[in-house]
Amino acid sequence: MNSSIVLVSAVLASLAVGVVFAYGVCIAMFSIFRIHARQVAAVRLARSVVAQTQVVEG
Repeated sequence: MNSSIVLVSAVLASLAVGVVFAYGVCIAMFSIFRIHARQVAAVRLARSVVAQTQVVEG
């Protein structure tokens, strides 16, 4: 009976560690995606400003 409790506890602990690790990976990937999205938006904004000034000058 004691070995069953230890086995179940080990399985649940392993599952919990896996869930926490997966959560950490997701948070890291979403933060990297957020940084990338901000960089892309900044480049698009800069290009649109340049395009608008070229139209006004031309």
